[in-house]
Amino acid sequence: MAAGDLEDLEILLDPMTTALVTQECQVGVIGAGGVFPALVEAAATTVVPNGAALCAAARSVGVPVVHCVAHRRPDGAGSSTNAPLFDLARRSGVDLSPGAATAAVIDEFAVAPSDLVLARLHGVGPMAGTDLDPVLRNLGCTTIVAIGVSLNVGLTNLVMDAVNAGYHVVVPSDAVAGVPEDYAAAVLRNTIAMLATVTTTADILATWR
Repeated sequence: MAAGDLEDLEILLDPMTTALVTQECQVGVIGAGGVFPALVEAAATTVVPNGAALCAAARSVGVPVVHCVAHRRPDGAGSSTNAPLFDLARRSGVDLSPGAATAAVIDEFAVAPSDLVLARLHGVGPMAGTDLDPVLRNLGCTTIVAIGVSLNVGLTNLVMDAVNAGYHVVVPSDAVAGVPEDYAAAVLRNTIAMLATVTTTADILATWR
């Protein structure tokens, strides 16, 4: 980014009006043995290290960190069944039940007492029909930094819902993941870039020093 772009990013990422939202950065999703092995591999060098750095930096300047996680009860009650994705996740056998270690946010993100963790049982994204929107508004948030997975479905859904709800969205391209890699890059370039400010982890860290 040029100097002028960084100055614009500093305005957009004002800690008083920004929240960092992590999407399905859970042990059972992007940790070892996650639901989709290819996504685990893609996230290992992007979402995991860069997301951890962003979480730490956000806390250091008072930016709220909100972790959005997906749960599925052992009996499946309340969970969506109306798309092939849900059946694939169910048949993977990964335990995403409330309280399970595999349902928790990954250790690398070091969830702090100040963080908020919002769980859902349904849908493909963290905003529709959940607490996320009112919680962000109660925090005074007008900008969302969105990280996590996946560019195939969930992260892209978050960006679209956030824009529809009136938020500015910033997406660090090296703290999100999708599969295959060329498809994820195309989504960033042709869809996310039309809706959000696409930047890098390094540039966000520079604004929060």
